[in-house]
Amino acid sequence: MTDSRLDPQIRDFLAQMEAEGGAPLETLPIAEARQTAADGLAQWKGEPEELPKVEDAIIYGPDGAIPIRIYSPEGLKPSPALVYFHGGGWVVCDLDTHDVICRAIARRSGAVVVSVDYRLAPEHKFPAAVIDCYAATTWVAENAERLGIDPRRIAVGGDSAGGNLAAVVSLQSRDEAGPHIALQVLVYPVTDLSSFDTPSYREFAEGYGLTASEMEWFRAQYLARPEDARCVHASPLLAPDLRGLPPALVITAECDPLRDEGEAYARRLKEAGVPVRFTRYEGMIHPFFSLSGGVPQAREAIAEVAAAVASATCRQLPQPPVG
Repeated sequence: MTDSRLDPQIRDFLAQMEAEGGAPLETLPIAEARQTAADGLAQWKGEPEELPKVEDAIIYGPDGAIPIRIYSPEGLKPSPALVYFHGGGWVVCDLDTHDVICRAIARRSGAVVVSVDYRLAPEHKFPAAVIDCYAATTWVAENAERLGIDPRRIAVGGDSAGGNLAAVVSLQSRDEAGPHIALQVLVYPVTDLSSFDTPSYREFAEGYGLTASEMEWFRAQYLARPEDARCVHASPLLAPDLRGLPPALVITAECDPLRDEGEAYARRLKEAGVPVRFTRYEGMIHPFFSLSGGVPQAREAIAEVAAAVASATCRQLPQPPVG
């Protein structure tokens, strides 16, 4: 890839992917696609940071067991919290692929991070992931005291499909008088599964990490019926009213098919009177947020997320720390 807009480290990442070859995810059996995705991130995700306590647990939602991982940093209690939903198109990735990210956010924010291993498609179609993520958020709020969490400072967040789930949980919590959410963190979120007809989809359809054909495959795996794409719990950009939602941090990547729909959601939130901090990372692709072992901008984005989570009760989101 010779696009001059791309950051040098991103060009190196894409060159390595091309050199390693391998079939596109959408052509592989599900188990092989999951292993391929995990292997592709392993060399670039960085080293896990030490925390005083990292604990795996099982909680229970309406449909049964939900594995979670709780990251508890040093600091005064009660602390803020982030309920984190990993990316991966609702099909690939898990607690381990996003362990480095969650550790880094917990350490930099002083927040308890609860990572949710929601059910994946195609074994579990929409809305299974939504049900699990909402149940996990409710559980964190109900167990805030035991977890050392301030119930007024609970954020939800995620990247890509996880950003979609964070936006949806925020909508559901508002509409069903659910847990108080102080902040929604949306890192290059999927916000509209009903249409992939945007300039960024057309421009970055192939050769920039996430491809349009891969997204079409993810959508087909996730949705039980094509008409589900117009449900607001699958496509939050289609929600008729975004008023009253939590303040939002929205992060996008310049060279990402999902860029335009993430930025459209940020604009709609602002128009609805929701406090929004928006950052586009120039020269970045999907999934740069998971590449902190080799891409400095990934570390900057993690610091930006951590700063926002640390001040989750503020109406104005803070500037990220320098350096």
